[in-house]
Amino acid sequence: MLLAAIDVGSNSFRLEIGRADGSHIERQGYWKETVRLAAGLDEHNRLSRKIIEAGAECLARMNERLHDLQASHVRAVGTQTLRQALNADEFLLEGQHALGFPIEIISGREEARLVFEGCAHSLAPSLGRRLVVDIGGASSEVIVGRGFEADQAESFKIGCLNVTLKFFPDGTIDRASLRRAQVACEAQFEEAQSFFGRGRWDEAYGTSGTIGAISLLLRDQGWTDGTITVAGLSRLRQALLAAGEIRKVRFEGIKQERAAVLAGGLAVLAAIFETFGLHELRASKGGMRLGVLYDLLGRRESRDVRDATVERWQLRFGVDRAQAERVAQTALRLLRSVAASVEEESVKQLLVAARLHEVGASVSHGDYHKHSAYLIEHGDLPGFSTSDQRSIAELVLGQRGNIRKVSALLEEPNRAASLLALRLAVILHHARGDAAFERWTLKFNRSIELGLPRAWLDQRPLSRHLLEEEAEQWQRVGLRFTIRELG
Repeated sequence: MLLAAIDVGSNSFRLEIGRADGSHIERQGYWKETVRLAAGLDEHNRLSRKIIEAGAECLARMNERLHDLQASHVRAVGTQTLRQALNADEFLLEGQHALGFPIEIISGREEARLVFEGCAHSLAPSLGRRLVVDIGGASSEVIVGRGFEADQAESFKIGCLNVTLKFFPDGTIDRASLRRAQVACEAQFEEAQSFFGRGRWDEAYGTSGTIGAISLLLRDQGWTDGTITVAGLSRLRQALLAAGEIRKVRFEGIKQERAAVLAGGLAVLAAIFETFGLHELRASKGGMRLGVLYDLLGRRESRDVRDATVERWQLRFGVDRAQAERVAQTALRLLRSVAASVEEESVKQLLVAARLHEVGASVSHGDYHKHSAYLIEHGDLPGFSTSDQRSIAELVLGQRGNIRKVSALLEEPNRAASLLALRLAVILHHARGDAAFERWTLKFNRSIELGLPRAWLDQRPLSRHLLEEEAEQWQRVGLRFTIRELG
């Protein structure tokens, strides 16, 4: 089985194809282009037309290598620059068309989790605590964990490209600019010192183009065996100062596009060493893309990290899991009765929305659906992209009350069907028990018709009342809703 991961990064776009053999993934193909997406952001955090076109052209070239892969075997993720860009949707519209697959914008912590998983799969098994560092173009991820599980993970909005652009704008490298860059980076990391400082981990590893390049450079210069050390970073600093300008930075074996962001990368890495008390760091080949591939493999083999996330959230917020599952299974049956073909991800989002629809009750029972939606959209949900979280939150917000607040869902037939299914399931299980009826019908096209046994409705006057109120809500958005009594 071939799987593909696309990293729509702030500095480079990368494609990695792996072949899954049991629980192991072997690299089968790799493609990288330096796009410098972060450099295309203006002072208003909007991507330029030129950089959007360049990114789409790169993704179109990657598309040629993905023709034979199933959609469920491909995952493309966008990172810090797309998290930051106010017109990210404009990029996604063109980028997804060029790539031929959806692009998910993931949160910083989700990026960090994937980095740790990829790194862990490339290292020998260990019971020790590992610190893993990834320096990207516009963000850096720092993680501590054991095995394949991250215990603490954070993403910081500094990387090799944006630090280079900010502190070396005219290309000059001198002691003052290097010092200012490092101090600024240390200020970003300082508040996380208690989570990632010395004593919190036993061994340290780094992954990413910056760390791989510095490791290679130190080895090729004969300064270390490839291990990144304090002394090695000091010698690199002296070499950059000797060059004096970014355009004059030359190292054999290091591509010019990487050499051009070495000053910013050095500032970030030196700040990590200083803030978290590192003496040495070893480069690892595994990183976010490998993490994405193993995450995809887990989804295919029913080891979906998203299921574990939902269970943790249910425990964390004291969700009535039996009630959540009743609502989930009824919503799924209702959805499948009105939608002839439903995508796997749409089903997944409906089930997650149902299983988490009451998390907001831990904040307040009044308007709990609003609290639930806020927590889901803004919370830390490993395995979910930011767009996933927004979509699930929108369903949860629409589970009750005025439908106009989620009217955008009505524009997509499957999303509208999911909304109807969730709302009806919540009503049918309002008494927190099984809604036991032998037969029912549901039709949803230009109008809605719900058929329920007359005896069942007669025995449950409150349920009948709630369904009649529901009919009024749908009629307010232009859809006739009829309750038909079955004999």
